[in-house]
Amino acid sequence: MSTTPELPPQVQEQLARLQQLQQTLEVVTAQKQQLEIELAESNRALDELEKVDDKAVVYKSVGGLMMKTKRKKVIEELTERKELLNTRITVLGRQEKRTRDNLKELQERLQEKLGSTRRENS
Repeated sequence: MSTTPELPPQVQEQLARLQQLQQTLEVVTAQKQQLEIELAESNRALDELEKVDDKAVVYKSVGGLMMKTKRKKVIEELTERKELLNTRITVLGRQEKRTRDNLKELQERLQEKLGSTRRENS
């Protein structure tokens, strides 16, 4: 038999919710970091494209192929991709903040409950 008292069902539910929020935060943070890496790559590619003239031969990767394309078209595509990435990063940033706030609030409530449960059992 265990010497620690059984946690009330409400506390067990909150602990499960806490674990769920922690996992959500990890996933959102990882997604945001991945998009930030992709954004940095897009910025580097745009910087390099700005250094060459319009007549330069430009290739882009399409699946496993390298396709010849126009510099202007690649700049347009990358600029559009950058805008999309920025939007998604902003959305994930908001979700990350909201999840962190919910996590903090739940941790505080759990600490209060666990503190009162310990006092009741003492």
